[in-house]
Amino acid sequence: MDSRILEIFSCIKQCAITLQELLQCDDSGYLASTNASGDTQLAVDVRADRILEDALLKLACVGGVCSEEKSSALYKQKVDSSLVESTFLQLDSSQSLESSLLIAYDPLDGSSLFDSNLSVGSIFGIYNGAFSASALVAAAYIVYGPRLEVVLACERVEHCVYSGGQWRSKGALQLESKGKLNAPGGTQKHWSKEHKELVESLFAKGYRLRYSGGMVPDLHQILCKKGGLFSYPATSDAPNGKLRKLFEVFPFAFIYERAGGEAINGRERLLSLSCDGLHDSTPCFLGSTEEIAQVRAIYMNKER
Repeated sequence: MDSRILEIFSCIKQCAITLQELLQCDDSGYLASTNASGDTQLAVDVRADRILEDALLKLACVGGVCSEEKSSALYKQKVDSSLVESTFLQLDSSQSLESSLLIAYDPLDGSSLFDSNLSVGSIFGIYNGAFSASALVAAAYIVYGPRLEVVLACERVEHCVYSGGQWRSKGALQLESKGKLNAPGGTQKHWSKEHKELVESLFAKGYRLRYSGGMVPDLHQILCKKGGLFSYPATSDAPNGKLRKLFEVFPFAFIYERAGGEAINGRERLLSLSCDGLHDSTPCFLGSTEEIAQVRAIYMNKER
């Protein structure tokens, strides 16, 4: 594995310990501010964002970062290593650093669950030279739950748990061709007729509902249980979906594909989609191959 990716993975593991300690605090209050997507921020969102930004930008191999909590990317300049904000998706020639990587991250996914003490997480996409799906070279996420866990994906998907003051590997995560779990997101009254048909057909086949409202814990459970479907469709109130490509969708699509599953927007492979802005969103379906085949059958028929 590329030594730069190993260095970033090591940094993510260390940040996971720091953030787990941060989440033991009692501060679950909302701030007056909103993030770049219009979501009201928790104090812990802002603190988690700063911890990750500071740690990742200290790495020599990282040329820039963008966060779900901020409207612009933050790049290192070539000459003096100072920082510059930019809304561009790609480093220009004056900013590019040899052997540098870019990281897009969601510092605290599912933070609205924090005050009810449900599992939350952090998500990371590691990009080579540009914030685009074609440049994604690795991905990772952290689960802050009863146990502190990290999943790291490059050639394979490695599952690690923090226990007794050290990280240990639980082995590789691999999806089977068919699962038993169904995690459908979005408000039901805003679902399309086709999506209601999909969800109802899965329940009719005996799938179990597993949806917490957090992308990390729900997708992690499907991976650990070896199969199922996570969906966040286009809805009447969010026609482009709600989940952001760079921070959430692309990293998990990369992870699911490496684990033997598939990830689509209903018709197209998620990692084939373009990205025109840092906070672009998309409908997404991630799961085992048989479940994704069912999604395609319904959504391709919708287009006819």
